[in-house]
Amino acid sequence: MKSKKIYFPNRSGERLAARIDFPEDERPVAYALFAHCFTCTKNLVAAANIARALNQLKIAVFRFDFTGLGESEGDFSETDFSSNIGDLVAAAKFLEENFEAPRILIGHSLGGTAVLQAAREIPSAMGVAVIGAPFRPDHLMRLLANSTEEIKKKGRAMVSIGGRDFSITRDFLEDLRAQKPMEALRDLNISLLVLHSPRDRIVSIDDAADIYKAARHPKSFVSLDPADHLLSDRNDSRYAGTIIGVWAGRVLDRPESREEPEKGQPTTG
Repeated sequence: MKSKKIYFPNRSGERLAARIDFPEDERPVAYALFAHCFTCTKNLVAAANIARALNQLKIAVFRFDFTGLGESEGDFSETDFSSNIGDLVAAAKFLEENFEAPRILIGHSLGGTAVLQAAREIPSAMGVAVIGAPFRPDHLMRLLANSTEEIKKKGRAMVSIGGRDFSITRDFLEDLRAQKPMEALRDLNISLLVLHSPRDRIVSIDDAADIYKAARHPKSFVSLDPADHLLSDRNDSRYAGTIIGVWAGRVLDRPESREEPEKGQPTTG
């Protein structure tokens, strides 16, 4: 895997840090855009393993830090779910202008929910793969349950997530509630791959079922048992990457992927 470090601007002009992982011959058949989990970064080991597996199938992977996280500029406390979508669209635009428009979108956890929403604004996308993704963005409020009252009263509160403290605002919570996941899935007219582990203790596999039921064909589901939410075992993340790569190969070879199947016609993928 050969990587190139890159910076690109978000919609506010702040510099976001990114990395493109190329196949060994640096001649990818397509580019994938990867969205990391909430408060994670592009350098999460699972993200790197997924990129490595995709590289072996000649797919380049563009992964970046959302505004205010990792090496990216900006104040995380001033971001929200909508700004994450904006970051993804900005990343896709940068790829299109400097390399090649992304044809595969991949998201982990809340990053998966974000790519489902962003897909409507990235016309080059032919397929979306989500890993351990919540059906509704406001699922995150369950993790913030002990702090929601303080956030409502004071406008913000410091919340510990993964051993790090983050400032979460009232606007952030309101933006989560305002999202309409059913509309995003209804409008999704490209291939969908849902990956989830039944042992995920952060996001229930019921969320995967809800995403799958709400989406139209072509769609597929793959169990990641016995993985945990963060795919901490490298074998689990490599497996996920390999599955995504094989699925992406089928999507990229299917020119009718944006056409709706005829009623009653069986579909695969």
